[in-house]
Amino acid sequence: MSITLRMMWIFLYTLCLTACPTSAENTGIAQNMEPSPNTTMDGDSKALIVYLSRTKNTEALAKMVQEKVGGELVALELQRPYPKNYQAIVSQVDQENEDGYLPPLKTQITDIGQYDIIFVGYPTWDMQLPPPIKSFLNQYKVDLNGKIIVPFNNNAGYGMGQSLAQFSQYCKDCQIMQSIELRGGIERDGVLFVMEGERASQAKTEITQWLQNLSTSSPVIQQLLQKQSAN
Repeated sequence: MSITLRMMWIFLYTLCLTACPTSAENTGIAQNMEPSPNTTMDGDSKALIVYLSRTKNTEALAKMVQEKVGGELVALELQRPYPKNYQAIVSQVDQENEDGYLPPLKTQITDIGQYDIIFVGYPTWDMQLPPPIKSFLNQYKVDLNGKIIVPFNNNAGYGMGQSLAQFSQYCKDCQIMQSIELRGGIERDGVLFVMEGERASQAKTEITQWLQNLSTSSPVIQQLLQKQSAN
C-alpha cells in the first residue's frame, strides 16, 4: 500500500472514532450501576421516636433525637399511671419485674408498620428496661419484626443494666442498633430534671456524634439526617 493511501485510511479511521463514539458514557448507559451502600433507593424513610419519661430527662433527649432525624414523637403512657412517690414506684416496679407483669398502655400507635426505624428512649429502672417499655415491645412485637430499633438511655450513673439484652428478648427479630447512654437526674436524691444549660448542650453534642456514627452503617439514618438538615 502506498504511503498516500495508508495515510488516507488512518485519517478515515480517526474520523470514525471521533464522530461515532461507542462508549457507555456517550450512549446514555450509566457506567456505575451499583448504588452506594450508604444510600437508599427509597427517598421517604419514616422515623418514630417512642419514649418513657418520668422526670422529663428522657423526653428532652427524645426531642434532641427528633431535631436531628425528624419523625413522629410519642410518649408512652399507662392506663393506670405509676404513683408519684419515689419509694412507691420503686416498690411497684420491683414487684412487676418479679412477676413478669406488663402494665397495659394507654398510648396506642396506629399503623406502626409504616415506620422504617424506631428510636426507643427510656431510663434505667431496677437495672433493666422499665415495664412500660417491655409492654410496648411485647404489644407490637409482630409489627416490629425486621424493623430497625435504636435504643437511647438516660440513667443515674449506674448504667443500662440488663436493658439491651432485654431488647433482644422482647424484640427477637428486630435489627437492634448501637445504643447511647447519658447521665440524667437522681430521683432518689431529689435531683430531677437536669437536661438544661451545659448538660443539655453536652447531650446534644453526644447525640449528634452518635447518630453520625450510626449513619455510616445505616442508609436509613443517613437519609433522615440529610433530609432534616436540608429543611
